[in-house]
Amino acid sequence: MAGASLLTLLDDIATILDDVALMSKMAARKSVAMADDVSVMTKVAAQKTASVLGDDLALNAEQVSGVRADRELPVVWAVARGSLINKAILVPTALLISAFAPWAITPLLMLGGTYLCLEGVEKLAHHGAPAADRAEAALERVGGKAASAADIARLEKSKVRGAVRTDFILSAEIIVITLGTVAQADFMQQVMVLSAIAVLMTVGVYGLVAGIVKMDDVGLWLTRMPGRLACRIGQTLVTAAPKLMKGLAVAGTAAMFLVGGGIIVHGVPPLAHAIESAGAKLAGWPLGGVWEFLATHLLGALVGAAVGAVALGVWTLVQRLRGKA
Repeated sequence: MAGASLLTLLDDIATILDDVALMSKMAARKSVAMADDVSVMTKVAAQKTASVLGDDLALNAEQVSGVRADRELPVVWAVARGSLINKAILVPTALLISAFAPWAITPLLMLGGTYLCLEGVEKLAHHGAPAADRAEAALERVGGKAASAADIARLEKSKVRGAVRTDFILSAEIIVITLGTVAQADFMQQVMVLSAIAVLMTVGVYGLVAGIVKMDDVGLWLTRMPGRLACRIGQTLVTAAPKLMKGLAVAGTAAMFLVGGGIIVHGVPPLAHAIESAGAKLAGWPLGGVWEFLATHLLGALVGAAVGAVALGVWTLVQRLRGKA
């Protein structure tokens, strides 16, 4: 009897071990399948947010330019850190809003789009002498003396704050686009995809921004290297750097209207339909797709410029009523 009981016990233990092994295999397969799903959804979301990534790059490269060469990378790092904080706030907020108040996403995005257009109109209003550049010039020549370390630090903080505010709007759009891509997925997959996009976009944008703002320094270093090829590449980089920064300044301002106007247009369905219809009429032209693309984006940018002008007028009126210059 004792031997039979022992054999029965051993058989039960073997059965339990087989069940555990089977469940482990199933869990492993499920984990692999989830990882594959997350990878695919992350790739799709990255493709859909690529256009915003280009605008984000142009805006942030232009925002962090104009500081001393030895302070460029610390400023880029400060903005990147602020961008990560933005996304750490936006990802859980987007998930909560999507779960409990999905109707609020569009109004919040439109508010952000209006802010971008307001900043774009302000830049055009101060064309040729942006506020940050005027402040920097004033700091460099106060009574013919060099600016103090405290003055320069204040200027850097102002640039960082402006860049982080702009990043918040663009990050919000990236998060919302990604959320729309994974809307049908389960909660954990949404969290994983949103987190992956947040990290990848931040690293990608600010890695490129750091490369752009240090391009002239790299070129100068190459000119001092032995060999004609290195010298030529260095001279090309040094020559191209200021032109690239000017181009990014123009692209950054245009991106404010394109992104902000696009958000506003998509938030007003009749307006979006009218612009799409206007663009569709050009589809029959030679290279109709190109003309349709240009027309819809240009009309969206014009809407953004108009909204930004109205917002700036209202803001200026409010400031004057409050007794501020």
